[in-house]
Amino acid sequence: MSTKVPQNSEQEIDIFQLSRSIGGFFDRVNWSVFRAIQFFIRNWIVVLILVVLGAVLGYYLDSNKKSYNNQIVVTPNFESVDYLYAKVDLIQSKIAAGDVDFLKNTVGLANPQTLRKIEIKPIADVYKFIEDKEQNLELIKLMAEVGEVKKVLEDNVTSKNYTYHTISFLSNGTVDEKDVVEPLLKYLNNSAYFNSIQKIGYKNLQREIAQNDTIIAQIDQVLNGLSSTAKNSSKNDKLVYYSENLQLNDIIKTKQKLVTEQGKNRFRLISFDKTIKEINATLNINESKTVNGHFKIWLPLFFIFLFVLISLFKRFYHRQLAISKANQL
Repeated sequence: MSTKVPQNSEQEIDIFQLSRSIGGFFDRVNWSVFRAIQFFIRNWIVVLILVVLGAVLGYYLDSNKKSYNNQIVVTPNFESVDYLYAKVDLIQSKIAAGDVDFLKNTVGLANPQTLRKIEIKPIADVYKFIEDKEQNLELIKLMAEVGEVKKVLEDNVTSKNYTYHTISFLSNGTVDEKDVVEPLLKYLNNSAYFNSIQKIGYKNLQREIAQNDTIIAQIDQVLNGLSSTAKNSSKNDKLVYYSENLQLNDIIKTKQKLVTEQGKNRFRLISFDKTIKEINATLNINESKTVNGHFKIWLPLFFIFLFVLISLFKRFYHRQLAISKANQL
């Protein structure tokens, strides 16, 4: 006779055991939920106190610990980039050291305690960096041969030569331009050396603009004279003589170049009144971090979690202590 158990019976046993396991799992889940409900019912006074305490403390933190980001876009003139970066690094070191006296008396900040961090970064503008500067283009090509272009553009050697730079600082509360931006820029422009260079550079640029205007006016007189001669005279050898010797094409190109240069010089004159020229300032940008403004929600949950964790630890400790005493008897 065959002693093999039928395959259908084995499958029925497996399905029965699986259903019992699933049923047992849900029973354990239901029991755990029930015990959790009982735990909170027994300790509802403690839980309520923790929720109120966490909400009050969280509301206080949300109201007083907000973080704001502030940005000032500047352009350093007269090769003062390294000077600007060194000044900003000095202010950051004083903030980190908590030197309120330096920030208040030397920098001139009304409420130095509000500042948490300050840094400066260049605004990458490679097109302006190589505009009309063939040597800069060749420099980027040369540096790109030994590394990635992105790293070359972000390298300090390259980035410090960009036109615009952003000074960013974090504050605990809202700041006013009169109380922070103006004193900060005044401190950055407080350099006897660069003040002297600024005055000379400003006068030189004014003189260059005036001189170029004079040259353009002289070129216009020459062109007007030739135009009058062309109108009053017929084409003859004398007109050919003027055309060949005055090199009209070169004169016209020179005028075009001077006109373009004058436009750029007048733009430069606007920013040459200061060594570190402010372009614009954007203040009080509320930082959107995970916990910012949500302490009133997270703290009650944290306190309840901590209470449950301590209760579970106490129960575990007492259970193990009882087992240990039972084993000693």
